[in-house]
Amino acid sequence: MSVCFFFITFAHRMNKSRKRKRKIRWGRVSLVILTLVLIVTCCIAHPLRQWKRYRTQAALAALTLPSDSVRRHALSVDSIFCAPYVFVPDTDAQGRIQKHRILSVRSYAGAFPDENDVQLTTATQLGLRRFPKTHDEAAAMTHDLVFIGASPLFALRPMKYSAPYLTPRADRLLEAIARAFEDSLLCKGLPAHKLEVSSALRTLDDVKRLQRRNVNAKSRSCHLYGTTFDISYNYYAPVGETCPPDTAVSPYGLQLKQVLAEVLRDMRQKGTCYVKYERKEPCFHITCR
Repeated sequence: MSVCFFFITFAHRMNKSRKRKRKIRWGRVSLVILTLVLIVTCCIAHPLRQWKRYRTQAALAALTLPSDSVRRHALSVDSIFCAPYVFVPDTDAQGRIQKHRILSVRSYAGAFPDENDVQLTTATQLGLRRFPKTHDEAAAMTHDLVFIGASPLFALRPMKYSAPYLTPRADRLLEAIARAFEDSLLCKGLPAHKLEVSSALRTLDDVKRLQRRNVNAKSRSCHLYGTTFDISYNYYAPVGETCPPDTAVSPYGLQLKQVLAEVLRDMRQKGTCYVKYERKEPCFHITCR
């Protein structure tokens, strides 16, 4: 009887031991599986969240991205003008600036062929929505226009049929052209000169007065939108000298015109502006993009 009780007790203890070992084994297996699941989740969930965030941002960008090509191009131009401007001239071993040759362009008309219709399309998209009637009204539009008469980078010609105001985008372009022109003169060993702006914003009164003088003057001028300005290629203001505006013809006139053509060609190739070479009015007709 005691022997049977011993075997029964022993079998019961062995059964409990096997159950305990089975629980421990399944617990370890579950712990390993849980650890693997956590590792896989950490490796996959973060990229999935990043992908979902990217898709969401892309969808929002698609909703806010302009639908027309003019405004989409304007975004890329903004990135160009927002980049910091750094000018580092080439120097020799003694630290002297190396002079570059004046290359100019093969043909002014061929290099700057952008007609008024092309420039007008961009001006209507990026320019003023309401045209000022008088110069005083233009001066009061401080949220839409910038006064360009006080810039140290360029000078103004006497403006009979326009006012010294431009949109902020056109003002940034004009200053970039003037700065690049000064740097180019330094690299080519020419005396410092300022560009002279001969025309900027035209008010409705300016257009009417111009049409009385010239019957071929267009009523829908790019100058109405504040995105367009004219830079004279015959007149330049020598830095450090005082010359009457009408007699400020520099002896370096041809070379200065060639350097200005190089600058405008580079600006146009970057896509920042449209340029038309005018023969009747000696100027470059420029519209920001």
